[in-house]
Amino acid sequence: MRITVIEHEADAPLGYFAAWLGLPCDVIRPYLGDPVPEHAADGLIVLGGEMAAWEDERCPWLPATRALIRRSVADGLPVLGICLGAQLMALACGGTVERGTAGVEVGTCALTFLPAAQDDPLLSPVGRAEAVAAQFHGDAMTSLPEGATLLMTGDRYPHQAFRLGERAWGVQFHPEVTPEIFDGWITATGRDPALAAEVRAADDDLVATWRPVAEAFAGIVRTTGR
Repeated sequence: MRITVIEHEADAPLGYFAAWLGLPCDVIRPYLGDPVPEHAADGLIVLGGEMAAWEDERCPWLPATRALIRRSVADGLPVLGICLGAQLMALACGGTVERGTAGVEVGTCALTFLPAAQDDPLLSPVGRAEAVAAQFHGDAMTSLPEGATLLMTGDRYPHQAFRLGERAWGVQFHPEVTPEIFDGWITATGRDPALAAEVRAADDDLVATWRPVAEAFAGIVRTTGR
């Protein structure tokens, strides 16, 4: 079993997920010239990036990435979109993504699990009604694809996690990010270093919360992948 991973920039890698998944990952780096495959392996993860989900001229691999997501969802392949990856999934499958009207959501943010998450294969292992997540996004999914199930919400932006079909998920936050990676984002964008300190201080809780999600996704790949 293998997972195809679409990485949009070197500064937004798999992070913790590289170890937590426990499965080999084929990392595709289209920003370095890797072609986006027509089909994923046994599962697909689409990572984040600072570009917008619709910036096709700036990032010419985005149409192929959206097509890969759309095809994988239709085929019932396990899919996980993270931040930009979730926005690409929403856009590819009929939802709407726009500049966020509530500003950039960055740092540690409290999120709420909705009732539908209680028996969700990916999120139910968290076993909480609320959780803290690391965030860094300025765009927002303003409408989800038809038939999507909203699983998590937040005060600033309501569409924080959703499921599409039986085995495709998008999360607006960053369950994979390490303190070192997040610190790099804060430094590169000239934001308040206190935001990176927040994430570092919450690291034990973030790991305890989101590692089960990575392990659950790997389990889904093992049991339902090709």
